[in-house]
Amino acid sequence: MTVRPELEFLADAEITLGPVQELGRTPAGRRRIIPITGGVFRGPGLDGEVLAGGADWQVIRPDGVAVIDTRYTLAATGGDLIYVRTRGYRHGPADVIDRLAAGRPVDPAEYYFRLTVCLEAPAGRHEHLNRSVIVATAARLPNAVRYAAYLIR
Repeated sequence: MTVRPELEFLADAEITLGPVQELGRTPAGRRRIIPITGGVFRGPGLDGEVLAGGADWQVIRPDGVAVIDTRYTLAATGGDLIYVRTRGYRHGPADVIDRLAAGRPVDPAEYYFRLTVCLEAPAGRHEHLNRSVIVATAARLPNAVRYAAYLIR
């Protein structure tokens, strides 16, 4: 017998992005680096500002799937600095992905964008996040990514 997991809302996040750096085709796929310029987390489980300096080290595979690999720092309300790493996938019909790439608005229901979120926090108020599994649904905006993060209970 196992326990059925439940989702507990942690926070909404909006991560602002700089211009995409297109590195071109590599053995892994089309490599892109997308600078993270700031943002916010707002929710009952986590609140704070995203610091500039991180990035998404993204690969677009030959099958069109974007493999998301972000790393950045969250300055939580109260002073904790928390290391954030997300991994996940974004994919959808070619015309939808083309509209996203052109910076046009796209309903997130038209494509798949899901993440796992790993947080590394210092001892204290947020240390429980070090041992929590967190998932998120996401949406790509012209200059940002918005996601809703949930703890799996």
